[in-house]
Amino acid sequence: MTGLPLAHHHPSPEALRAAPLLVASDLDRTLIYSAPALGLAMPDAEAPRLLCVETYEHKPLSFMTETAAGLLAELAGGTTFVPTTTRTREQYRRIHLPGPAPEFAICANGGQLLVRGEPDRDWQRTVAERLASRCAPLEEIRTHLVRTADPAWLLKARTAEDLFAYLVVDRPLLPDTWVTDLAGWAGERGWTVSLQGRKIYAVPRPLTKSAAVAEVARRAGASLVLAAGDSLLDADLLLAADRGWRPGHGELADSGWHAPHVTALDERGVAAGEEITRAFLRAAAAPGQVRARTPGAPEAGAAAVGG
Repeated sequence: MTGLPLAHHHPSPEALRAAPLLVASDLDRTLIYSAPALGLAMPDAEAPRLLCVETYEHKPLSFMTETAAGLLAELAGGTTFVPTTTRTREQYRRIHLPGPAPEFAICANGGQLLVRGEPDRDWQRTVAERLASRCAPLEEIRTHLVRTADPAWLLKARTAEDLFAYLVVDRPLLPDTWVTDLAGWAGERGWTVSLQGRKIYAVPRPLTKSAAVAEVARRAGASLVLAAGDSLLDADLLLAADRGWRPGHGELADSGWHAPHVTALDERGVAAGEEITRAFLRAAAAPGQVRARTPGAPEAGAAAVGG
């Protein structure tokens, strides 16, 4: 791991609360990891102890290291911590993160804003209006996905929250050109495409995590935003933040994506999740060192929503 020993940089609760910080983090393969994504390359006897934070169909599904869990509980107790995920509300509610329950959570890639666990109706209306006016309807995209996918590698076709669509595929059989062709077709209709593991997402361009985070920052009175994410769907979130981190795995790492204020970590797998929580805590303890948005610059998500 990089950085100082934990005991040397633990911020006090008072220091955390004094910082007008919002911490927005992607979940899957950023903070939490399924067994295949853990990346435990060390000998078994040296592997970290893990905490299960999600079960599905009565089986453990997602994990953090115990160290990361302790750091996250501390962070969530002293800042506005906002889980920011492409998961649906139902999928998000399976996760039990350490620390106090977040006041705000963002699901469906920004399409759903939960306030104390309940969907915010005003935000739902805002999102619906943006999508209706700026991109092709979901049904057109879903129909194209199903029609052009090959049954030889298509495992499931789903829509999420009536907002976006995704396919679950047999990755080794998926032709590289199919995703590229889909991205071109979808782009002409105001949609973006992202390949994450076995899932291919088609998401309306105005549906962004950064737009939802900007709304939460406004409501919470936060003037600084920290963020982390691993996929192309997290790029707008990282660009809009004052400081960000990405792990050494994932779409962003594989494509060489970078930005001046986003730290590209070397750690991969669950070790990256631990380092991200440690980095969040360090930055929260020294908010004066966090790059603030230039006065007059667009708020988080403004450019993405306009696109």
